[in-house]
Amino acid sequence: MNDNHPEISIKSFTSPVKEDVPVNTVIAVVSVSDKDSGENGQVDIHISDDLPFALKESSDNYYELLVSEPLDREKVPEYDITITVTDRGNPPLSDNETITLELLDVNDNIPQFPQTFYTIPVMENNAPGALLSSLTAIDPDLHENQYLVYFIIEKEIVNTSMSMLFSINPENGNLYALKTFDYEIEKEFLFHIEARDSGVPPLSSNMTVHIIIMDQNDNTPLIVSPWRAHGSVVEEKIPRSTDKGTLIAKVIAIDSDSVHNSRITYQFLHNTDATLFSLDQYNGEIRTMRMFSYRDSRHQQLVVIAKDNGEPALSATVTIKLSTVETALKTYADMTEVPLGYDIFSDLNLYLVIGLGSVSFLLLITILVTIVLKCQKTKPSKAAPPCRNSVISERNSTIADSTLVSNDAYWYSLFLAETRKGKLVVRQPVPKGARYIVSSIPRSTGLTETSDSAASTLQDFFNLFSFVRECYLNDSTQNERGPFPRWRHPPPPAAVPPEDSPNRIAGATYRKGSINLHVCPPVFAIFTCTILQR
Repeated sequence: MNDNHPEISIKSFTSPVKEDVPVNTVIAVVSVSDKDSGENGQVDIHISDDLPFALKESSDNYYELLVSEPLDREKVPEYDITITVTDRGNPPLSDNETITLELLDVNDNIPQFPQTFYTIPVMENNAPGALLSSLTAIDPDLHENQYLVYFIIEKEIVNTSMSMLFSINPENGNLYALKTFDYEIEKEFLFHIEARDSGVPPLSSNMTVHIIIMDQNDNTPLIVSPWRAHGSVVEEKIPRSTDKGTLIAKVIAIDSDSVHNSRITYQFLHNTDATLFSLDQYNGEIRTMRMFSYRDSRHQQLVVIAKDNGEPALSATVTIKLSTVETALKTYADMTEVPLGYDIFSDLNLYLVIGLGSVSFLLLITILVTIVLKCQKTKPSKAAPPCRNSVISERNSTIADSTLVSNDAYWYSLFLAETRKGKLVVRQPVPKGARYIVSSIPRSTGLTETSDSAASTLQDFFNLFSFVRECYLNDSTQNERGPFPRWRHPPPPAAVPPEDSPNRIAGATYRKGSINLHVCPPVFAIFTCTILQR
């Protein structure tokens, strides 16, 4: 008879355990028993199926409670585990035992920011120390594992550290501006903020902060054309015969604010004659609406205001005094504009000047050295013996150092033979006689001059010239062909030296009855002068 209930006994139980306990870790050991016999004494044990635990039989009537799935304290901080045992009697009897398992926190969660990218608008001209935003992260761990510290990741912008521009509270993540920002100088900043917990090991995460500086209408328009000194009035002269629609002046203003605030419009604040001039409100051009009449004043005054599009709007004014003249003194292209300062002696110009000066100096030195070398007199060589009508002959001459006594016909033949070999032949009169002394030297060899060389050379030239003239006159009387004959002179018997004569000129052509000279006397005279000059 099934009259005894099964019994459960908890032999061992571990609680609490860390949430990162490994799977199959034994949490508890239980035993079951039933005093009945047969099927009434056989029991079954089980737990709820939705728990991350399992029962495993280790021996007869002994069971182990194991971890079957990873545990997460942030999801379920503790578990109530009910163990139920039932026998197989009819009717069946059962019993149960409930144990509570607590989980210990471990630092297994990193801090989380609600957003990974923050855009924070900041109006320029802000007060230093103003709160910009609160950047808070969340850590689901417990105790020191969820205690967060905030700081700015260091980054330099134009040699300026981010910690000098912004500050963050390390405990609550409040972000502050440490200086006043100017939109015209700094328009945006981009940096990172990190949140780190105090667990072991510490975990951290970061997010990006984009600071956008918003523009304020804090800059007054600046009029750059027509240029004038501060507080002065622009004076212009225009011809009285100006046609309708002529451009008189153009007002140009600039504003360093943002695009919206820097939009400029132009208006007349004062106009002497509203029917005479018109102003374009967008480009600032002032034009004539009609031609000048004799009733119009010669002096007109215009006051133009340039106003930006900010809130509140800022403006600047310029006063233009116009004077009409009978003739055009200058065109609009010649109107006064903003003077641009520049340095004539810039680095590039200075280098060019130095380079040109150096080249010119070197060229001048070269020319002077060349002139000095050309003008320098060569050192005179050893002079020949001072003989007025003497001529030096070289050892390699065909005549050697000998001299010949010859008449005119022999002289012609001698001259042709030696001239064809590139030598110079000079004939000199023999003292107290009607014959001549003939000497030959190479043409490449110059005459060595002494202190009387110039006079001696001139005397030789006169002797040669006289000789040529006499030959020409004699030949003209014997030949009827004209003033420039081919010279055919019958030589006397004594004029042709014998074959074995030592005075016979090597290379000369001797004919019986005539000697052919193919050089006319004028050409010979010119050639002789040229040789003597050299």
